[in-house]
Amino acid sequence: MTPTSTGLRAGRREWTAFVVLMLPLLLVSMDVSVLYFAVPAISRELHPSSTQQLWIFDIYAFALAGLLITMGALGDRFGRRKLLLFGAAAFGAASIAAAYAQSADMLIAARAVLGIGGATLMPSTMALVRNLFLDEKQRAKAIAIWSSAMAGGIALGSVMSGVMIEHFWWGSVFLINVPAMVLLLALVPLLVPEFKNPAPGPFDLPSVPLSMAAVLPVIYGLKKTAADNGLGLIPVLSIVAGLAIGAVFVRRQLTRRDAMISPQLFHHRGFGPSIALNALATFAMMGSAYFTTQYLQSVLGKGALEAALWSLAPSVCVGIAGPAAAAAVQRGADRASVIGAGFVTGAIGYGILALAGPDSLWTVLIGAAVLASGIVAVMSLVTDMAIGTVPPERAGSAAALLETGQEFGGAMGMAVLGSVGTAVYRSDVKDSLGGGPPTEALPTDALDQVRETLGAAVAVAGRLKGQAGDQMLDAAREAFTHGMRIACGAGALVLVAAAVLALVTLRRVGSAGPTAGGTPSTGGHATAADGEETAGREVAPSH
Repeated sequence: MTPTSTGLRAGRREWTAFVVLMLPLLLVSMDVSVLYFAVPAISRELHPSSTQQLWIFDIYAFALAGLLITMGALGDRFGRRKLLLFGAAAFGAASIAAAYAQSADMLIAARAVLGIGGATLMPSTMALVRNLFLDEKQRAKAIAIWSSAMAGGIALGSVMSGVMIEHFWWGSVFLINVPAMVLLLALVPLLVPEFKNPAPGPFDLPSVPLSMAAVLPVIYGLKKTAADNGLGLIPVLSIVAGLAIGAVFVRRQLTRRDAMISPQLFHHRGFGPSIALNALATFAMMGSAYFTTQYLQSVLGKGALEAALWSLAPSVCVGIAGPAAAAAVQRGADRASVIGAGFVTGAIGYGILALAGPDSLWTVLIGAAVLASGIVAVMSLVTDMAIGTVPPERAGSAAALLETGQEFGGAMGMAVLGSVGTAVYRSDVKDSLGGGPPTEALPTDALDQVRETLGAAVAVAGRLKGQAGDQMLDAAREAFTHGMRIACGAGALVLVAAAVLALVTLRRVGSAGPTAGGTPSTGGHATAADGEETAGREVAPSH
């Protein structure tokens, strides 16, 4: 490595290590969507109940979200590489257990362990990127690639799921994790030095259940709202309980010297806004995905694998957006303005989606591409700002907070925009099909199902014959598209507001990466040649 005015430039060893660290990132993001096409096969083999099927999907996200803060703090104290290796081993073993699960309960348990492994992998990889790249320009480039890969991994997971199910048994969607985890276990000790806080202090054990009790009820309430397409008593009580426990957790962090989340993280004026803006970006990304995936399959009538392949098209633009935004800032563009422009670009994407009709494939693809490009540009810049402006010894905790915010934002996007779209859908279907008496072709129970969701309408149309079924399905598709247009309009307004928020909160935040104390952060690093320590005051690397 060579010294620069901003730090030590990473060499071939660090960039090779970065490529290796991309493996867990891709797999954890892919596991969000890898079950999309496997559910019918799992249902035939394991016969899960409706509740069990729901938990097969959700337990992974719950375990991931609930443990991110804890795992980020553990990595800071005991070593990020060590935690990464533990997570890789757990993720690989759980993948094998999930692939060969003999019952729904076994699969749920394996998915829970996958979530625990994912919670160790995500903050560890981001924190290690912070430690590997001390030069600001290189770090910004690496995080831009990291953000683009994470967004692309979710889309790739659904496609990979469809391909594997088409040629192998359902468990194969989990076994694709194993070779990557083995490779990670073999290469990380050779390429990635250990980083940890040399003086972490005692671990605040009571904060572990408090953080989980604060995060999980809110995530559950938001997911329940999205699933039920509206607020109910149980989701509201769950969210309120989570927020109340969250207040207790925050108070504990503010009053203890051994806090799991140090208040010093928020001393830099850009860190808090980065968490909020990243959550808003995820709100937009997941809110749009709620509609586009259903639109491709249930409105346009494409098969699952075909729809997944079409959904990959916007990823071409996504792969360019993050590095382009980072390059613009490096060339002297104001970061607040670039982030604001990213949100405005996302709003334009939502505006294009709002123009879609029941047969507008290219309008939807172009809108999704523009939206995703703007959002990934935002995510890459705010991630770099959040990670680059904290002391290196607390990078794991910072990464965990950033990713926990993403979980909240994604759940909120699906709950809020999904509820708006569903309300319009139900109103339109009621007006279109509810005005006349039930008929033999479309009895009362079928009408009730159609009024619930578009997916139910497609299922009913498959059972009906003749013109009545076709007319009913056309009305349902038009109603869904109308709901999508209204929700996209609401999403565009949220992103315009986010652009204003970015300009207001980040205008006085410099492009440099000061620590909480206001001085440029150094931190431990291993040399490209032999891993010897350099600049080791704040973080101690070791092999």
